[in-house]
Amino acid sequence: MKKKSLYYILFFILLFFAFYFIMGKVIPGFTKKKDTTISEVLPFSFINMDGKPFTNKDVAGKVYVAEYFYTTCHGICPKMNNNMRKVYNRFKNEDDFLILSYTCDPETDSAARLKHYADSLGVSTSKWIFLTGRKDSLYYHARLSYQIDDPKNNLKNIDDDFMHTQFWALVDKNGKVKHIYDGLKPSEVNQMIDDIETLLNKRS
Repeated sequence: MKKKSLYYILFFILLFFAFYFIMGKVIPGFTKKKDTTISEVLPFSFINMDGKPFTNKDVAGKVYVAEYFYTTCHGICPKMNNNMRKVYNRFKNEDDFLILSYTCDPETDSAARLKHYADSLGVSTSKWIFLTGRKDSLYYHARLSYQIDDPKNNLKNIDDDFMHTQFWALVDKNGKVKHIYDGLKPSEVNQMIDDIETLLNKRS
């Protein structure tokens, strides 16, 4: 009796997998993960490390990662950008990929200072771009476009406000934020690299 019950169990398990396999062939997207969008990046205009305007038009059709840091940070920022270097090294020769690093401290981080910082990292600023601008615009963009800090913090007086976040936003070729990652966790950085590959290979 026990042997017969075991056969029934195995039969239904095989039947389930056969059904799942057939449905995956017949119905497009049946076995794929649900495509999520966290937010959509709003139009923007900032200043890059060369003192030139950089806008949303410069990232059109690109997959990119956005982060916030500041050059005088001795806490999480060096760790984050050490992890970001791994992303940079993986995709530095990929035409459709960029890294955008926005400053949290525009009063200190002028374009010239960001250029010096980029040079100290030894990275190509055509691939890894450092941005500054008005503090309120920078913070608004982090909170409303990228969703990497609580939007409610916009209610604070901008002069008293200071944002410091370890989270990164991954944006697809259509300007949509698809995932957010903790830039201090190697496992999430590795996952982001896999997700970048997927987005780069995905047809728009």
